[in-house]
Amino acid sequence: MFAQTSATMIAFAANSLLCRAALRGGAIDAVSFTAIRLASGTVVLVAITQLQRGPDDAGRDGSWRAAIALGLDALAFSLAYLRLGAGAGALLRFGAVQLTMIAGGLLGGDRPSLRQWAGLAAAAAGMVVINLPSLDAPAPGGAALMIGAGVAWGLYSLYGRGARRPIRATAGNFVRCLPLTAGFAAIAVATTAQVTARGAVLAAVSGAITSGLGYCVWYAVLPSLGAARAAIVQLSVPAIASLGGIVLLDEPLRRHVAIGGAIILGGLGLALWQRRRLPVAAAAR
Repeated sequence: MFAQTSATMIAFAANSLLCRAALRGGAIDAVSFTAIRLASGTVVLVAITQLQRGPDDAGRDGSWRAAIALGLDALAFSLAYLRLGAGAGALLRFGAVQLTMIAGGLLGGDRPSLRQWAGLAAAAAGMVVINLPSLDAPAPGGAALMIGAGVAWGLYSLYGRGARRPIRATAGNFVRCLPLTAGFAAIAVATTAQVTARGAVLAAVSGAITSGLGYCVWYAVLPSLGAARAAIVQLSVPAIASLGGIVLLDEPLRRHVAIGGAIILGGLGLALWQRRRLPVAAAAR
């Protein structure tokens, strides 16, 4: 499960990097990026499920509520990215994700331990340290969009806790999101769509790989993580994204990033560590 969870967090961080590279560079507008991202994810997932489909499958996996949350998160995230600094955006998004998922877990009977609460607090403090130099007063519209994106993603994650077939559930969600995808494409065409070849490729990679396949793995690990641990582990994404920016986007390594990343990793280790229990027979020897 550790490898799958790590791969998912890397995919989430890659989504942030791809969006940053596409939108901040002016290679594509936010609505077109969202439409291409969702469409390419749908194509890849449908192709995979067609290869796996059995005689009893009729597109029953996934849900409309998850599809709506998926579409709203993708659009609100892209639009907010143009209106917020990276620091404020990360804090608002992941703060909303944490509140949504932990509240949903509490309502469902999930009770985080004292160690998990302490780890969450430490990881959240580390995220503040990473983003502190770039924090600025967020624009109200951008803040509302990013908080909405965080709530939508938290709900999408909560809806996936009971997925028995992660790939087909994710594919079903993307297929059900097609009306929203078509609406986003129509809005982009009717307004000021700006799509370059580079922007389209970045959006397609984001949709097909880091979103489509990454979300499949996320749905696969969610039942084992539980709501609280699934919320906490996502605080690693800003640290991974910062490292990715240094390696891939030639951003400088700054002291606050190293310190904040170390604090986040320490908090995650505290929150996610579980004492291995010996079998009864072995313990009795």
